[in-house]
Amino acid sequence: MTAIELQNLTHVYSPGSAFEKVAIESVNLKIARGEMVAIIGHTGSGKSTLIQHLNGLLKPTSGQVLLNGEDIHADKAKLKTVRQQVGLVFQYPEHQLFESTIYKDVSFGPMRMGLPESDVAEHVKAALDIVGINKSLYEKSPFEISGGQKRRVAIAGVLAMRPEILVLDEPAAGLDPAGKDEILAQVKHMHATLGITVILVSHSMDDVARLSSRIFVMNKGKLMCEGSPTQVFSQAEMLKSVGLDVPQISQVFMELNKKNPLIPVGIFSVEDAARILTDIYKGRNS
Repeated sequence: MTAIELQNLTHVYSPGSAFEKVAIESVNLKIARGEMVAIIGHTGSGKSTLIQHLNGLLKPTSGQVLLNGEDIHADKAKLKTVRQQVGLVFQYPEHQLFESTIYKDVSFGPMRMGLPESDVAEHVKAALDIVGINKSLYEKSPFEISGGQKRRVAIAGVLAMRPEILVLDEPAAGLDPAGKDEILAQVKHMHATLGITVILVSHSMDDVARLSSRIFVMNKGKLMCEGSPTQVFSQAEMLKSVGLDVPQISQVFMELNKKNPLIPVGIFSVEDAARILTDIYKGRNS
């Protein structure tokens, strides 16, 4: 079943003025319920403009955004509900933390939804559990924890509103390697545990290859191609032509293949690489 669909989506900034700019043009895509997909593209490709349409922060110049088959702009009164159903976590979401304690910060959204206090408490605890924040930290200031923990608290604030779709814009941006691994592991756990639709925007081809089942490539405001990680990253020259690349492990295997044709190309994850090399090693020693 389709969770969200874009039909001929076009957005023009400052139409009719000297500053008119077509940010996205005639984009058509469908994302199924429960999928984890990625949107990639160089800076200025239209990714950020596109995702701001998914929960109605931007209104299309033309075209439609369908959530569970319904145009999200058909009834303005329903936009608040749409924003609860489609949770959008911007880059560096920890900059939006503001309350005195972690618990209060995560409870802000559910309280704005008008939920009873007992339901708010349930939503907050469930969200913090999912992102791996221990109860012992609930009364701690969100400004006194690590960068990775801040990021997880910010994501929990969106999860506490029980969205059907979670959009993450560069969730690992600016984190050190440990913090990056921590947050991406939590994203994977969250998707597996909740079964919600996850839309990941990332500049890291390694992260995209590891986490997503399908990839949408944006270029100059248009959807250039889409497919599985294997289908997309097999088009290395096309990606390089638009300022993107393939995962680092793929580049390693391309170089290894030049030395030994038995080593395959088209490897896009460390897990696959380990399996292939183990099989080759076992074959040599059998």
